[in-house]
Amino acid sequence: MTQIILGENEGIESALRRFKRQVIRADIFADIKKHRYFETPLQKSKRKANAKHKRRKHKSTFRLK
Repeated sequence: MTQIILGENEGIESALRRFKRQVIRADIFADIKKHRYFETPLQKSKRKANAKHKRRKHKSTFRLK
């Protein structure tokens, strides 16, 4: 849970910027996007397999350089 405590002479704009920064750092948006739609177990396994394939492909190209 992200929480912001306002200082005495702090404007709402700066507090909003701090809040947005903390939300980004806490990866709340990524979690929201991940849970936006229901994913069947088959879709989940396909997504994970694709991610694994991309990671392996990236690591192998990185080593060749």
